Amino acid sequence: MHPVRNVVLLGATGSIGDSTLRVLRKHSDRFNLLGISAHRQGKKLCQIAHEFRVKHVHLGREDDLSGDLPAGTKFSTSPSALDELASLEEADLVVVAVVGAAGLAPTLSALAAGKDVVLANKESLVVGGELVMQTARSSGANILPADSEHNAVFQCLQGQSQKAVKSLTLTASGGPFRDWSVDELATVTPAQALKHPNWSMGQKITVDSATMANKGLELIEARWLFGLPPERLNVVIHPPSLVHAIVHFIDGCSIAQMSPPSMTFALQHALLFPERAEGVEEGLDFRQALELSFFPPDLNQYPCLRLAQQCLDQGGSYPLVFNAANEVAVDAFLRNQVGFTEIADIINSTLNTFSFSPALTLDALLDQDKEARQRASACLSQLA
Repeated sequence: MHPVRNVVLLGATGSIGDSTLRVLRKHSDRFNLLGISAHRQGKKLCQIAHEFRVKHVHLGREDDLSGDLPAGTKFSTSPSALDELASLEEADLVVVAVVGAAGLAPTLSALAAGKDVVLANKESLVVGGELVMQTARSSGANILPADSEHNAVFQCLQGQSQKAVKSLTLTASGGPFRDWSVDELATVTPAQALKHPNWSMGQKITVDSATMANKGLELIEARWLFGLPPERLNVVIHPPSLVHAIVHFIDGCSIAQMSPPSMTFALQHALLFPERAEGVEEGLDFRQALELSFFPPDLNQYPCLRLAQQCLDQGGSYPLVFNAANEVAVDAFLRNQVGFTEIADIINSTLNTFSFSPALTLDALLDQDKEARQRASACLSQLA
């Protein structure tokens, strides 16, 4: 018999939430879903609450609630209640699958309360990496990476000495436009950008994958998770998305982690760590031919990745501003307010107009994030 772990799932109605629920269903004898949250999609949240008999439910907008909750369920809508949900005394694991910088505050609340965090929100570390890592060290809580690339690195590092690691390589599919010219990219529509060749994800992260801003954010996240300087963090294009990361060691050997392009593999590993169990989906069949091609990204084709790498090198508030400007620009693109290639233009303009100063508290980080979004919106208005 295995002990039952009480899980809080923040972002239960998104694509990561869906994959997490698949893992919880598969291993219902090992997990109890204690609390869930969503920004919207109240009807879906109610359905999840009934299926898993959830005791704590948080919805960002009360008027989005559609349907009845189970008897005895505690319902909340205030931002402070989300932080309380992330730090519930009975919780053993908190899965942070909230989209964007909004994941920072509940991540900090969970870690400060000593809860192990299954982190599927890279922006928490991009915006407040130093504060997040300090909070985890102070409380003794563990951060279990659930992004496929970072979970792959985490798996490859098990049993290895930090001193033996030379560098890390994160892989990227290159998105749906990896064979397009720079001129062709200017014609990309939101509908085209939302058709990822390998992964099924939410709208924002799908566009980020097409621009490779997502891979830039992942490099910044890797810097905090694994304590390596920027020059030892690399990205390669790997179209099939079968190899998720490679760890290179000082003796010239490399270890790679492989699995099909589904988030259930990384999430299950993080949720069950250090144990393993039968997966939700079948793994790779090596009796079949597999494509294992790799090549470097063209930074002229992916200017968002180039800008993210520059922000990683500069450190400080640069990654925070990159993330805020990217969120504003992607939202505008999805609303048909700007073109695909103008996403990078908005990020670059925002970085060039921002005054960078240290911010080591949550309030200071949130103030900088707010200012960066305002400046990005101003840059957007100039393009419109």
